[in-house]
Amino acid sequence: MDKYLTVILIFMIVGIPISFVSPTTGEIREQPLILLFYASIAGMSIIIVYSSYKERKERQKANAKRRAKK
Repeated sequence: MDKYLTVILIFMIVGIPISFVSPTTGEIREQPLILLFYASIAGMSIIIVYSSYKERKERQKANAKRRAKK
């Protein structure tokens, strides 16, 4: 996974507890930030799907290059 995608993924993982716990007081929120929670989940899944797609394409190119050398 690309280092930039990893940093964004870490921020999204940190965003999930922030949606349920107030960072200033440390108490559980009465009304959690559901939009932040679902946006973090959606962003994480998009990053995972994109990185696996990108790695698969790179593997296909490497295999094609390796086969062409013979």
